[in-house]
Amino acid sequence: MISRAERHAIARRRLVRVLDAHTVATARTIEQKISDAGPNPMRINPHVLTTVRASLMREGVITESRHSGAPWYHLVATPGAKIERRLAELVPIHRATQQRPFLLRLGQALEIAVYRALTEQPTFHTFGAFRELDAHDDAILYPKEEPPSSANGLTMSGRADFLLVTPDAGLAVVEVKNLREWLYPDRTEIRELLVKAVAINAVPVLIARRIPYVTFRLLNPCGVIIHQTYNQRFAHADAELADKARHKDMLGYHDILLGNLPDARLTKFVQHNLPVVLREARERFDENRDLLAAFASGDMEYTEFAARVRRRGDGTNEDYDWEDEDR
Repeated sequence: MISRAERHAIARRRLVRVLDAHTVATARTIEQKISDAGPNPMRINPHVLTTVRASLMREGVITESRHSGAPWYHLVATPGAKIERRLAELVPIHRATQQRPFLLRLGQALEIAVYRALTEQPTFHTFGAFRELDAHDDAILYPKEEPPSSANGLTMSGRADFLLVTPDAGLAVVEVKNLREWLYPDRTEIRELLVKAVAINAVPVLIARRIPYVTFRLLNPCGVIIHQTYNQRFAHADAELADKARHKDMLGYHDILLGNLPDARLTKFVQHNLPVVLREARERFDENRDLLAAFASGDMEYTEFAARVRRRGDGTNEDYDWEDEDR
């Protein structure tokens, strides 16, 4: 395992190299090219990139400007005319990925893929359903029947994407996040899932594109089940935008998949892995529900939560800091 100093040195070199080649880029493009791509020793997780990028900005090597609601980064030494030409190419594509109709289709694409896989799983019952999937294409949103928010006299705030009733683990809540961002433990999406799960005593299940190792290492011992898809799904209706967004010289989102049919990886997780891990996850969730409740509600800070999880798990007294992880 390489040291923190070595990771920061790699991040520094790759940040400068990517911006020199790409001229200007958002944080998501930078992450795609450095955190997702490249030989394994050269992949640097987003939290390290953020730290190193801030350092390079303080040194006057990198600067930023805001366009279409997002910061765009470039080398200070890059000529202004070159930056403007690249922004004229990139900003319209980025803007198109921020429009509400697109985002709604984006959310449904992965949710429906998960739903299709769930309906083929005979072990548990699924609440929450999409209707009229064969009635039209995905240019139009499909109506969804939301799962109940109450069970066994307990009520959550809001609704989960899906609610499962399982023979070995009781209730489980499933949240599906078709996001480009990596989901670190302190993300709002994580806390919201935990709040819902704790409220109705249900095992939490999170499905998202990228979830860093630290999130798994911290939450798995607490009974949270995590699955990475390694892809972001676009609706077939957005195929033209997908081609532009995934192009290596544009946004560089090379992992985009089209459609709402589950791929082999998602199918294996939902139909084979999930039924197997639910029982043990229930035991860990019951043992650590108090810590999850305090962390999710904001009554316990991240560092205290992480330290308590570690002490409860292995008797150590150290605070856990994701700055020491880059896997």
